[in-house]
Amino acid sequence: MPSASLKDFCIDAMLPVPVAKFWAAAIGGEVDVDEAGEALIRRGKDVDIWVNRVPEPKAVKNRVHFDVYARGAEDLIALGATVVAEYGPNRAVLADVEGNEFCAFLDPQLESDTPARLFAVCTDSENPVEIARWWQGLVGGTLIPGSDGAPRWLRDGAGWGDLIWKFVPVADERVVKNRWHWDVRADAAELVHDGARALRGPDTDIRWTVLTDPDGNEFCAFG
Repeated sequence: MPSASLKDFCIDAMLPVPVAKFWAAAIGGEVDVDEAGEALIRRGKDVDIWVNRVPEPKAVKNRVHFDVYARGAEDLIALGATVVAEYGPNRAVLADVEGNEFCAFLDPQLESDTPARLFAVCTDSENPVEIARWWQGLVGGTLIPGSDGAPRWLRDGAGWGDLIWKFVPVADERVVKNRWHWDVRADAAELVHDGARALRGPDTDIRWTVLTDPDGNEFCAFG
């Protein structure tokens, strides 16, 4: 049995509400805003997304991003996205209203009530096969070949539903905390035993444990 399951995704933002409204309009969901101005995108049967306030602006390319199917880039641009790069007629890298990159795979025949449909989460890594295998050991699922044939895409992980978790080979060094991360339901002590590193435990301000995986990716565990 998996020892961890996906709980939700989190996005750091200087202005949480515009970011939350963009993603809710793009891939679906209802936005709730709390007294502190932080936002939750409630997505029903799909994974919820928290948008948390941080003081620092985005500085470098995100090491975690979404992949979406979209009918056309123009629908997302109308919501406030900008084009970062285009790769032929069927794929574009866009950025949301606070500069967070995401990949749009264009399909004019897409059947969706929203301009786009989230289908994958990508995590950059210098060791994608190894970290994919580590996470599979926690959330279960099946490793399948990525575009290069290496077994670095994870399907059917606990809590992930139909989403694919792609680990993407990169050579660039980690220089800042990830601006996007995931939360899991798991025992923090077990995660540390399996190779995670605890950064902060529950205290008077938080009720979860902040950890990093062996690749340095921050995530939170809720027991």
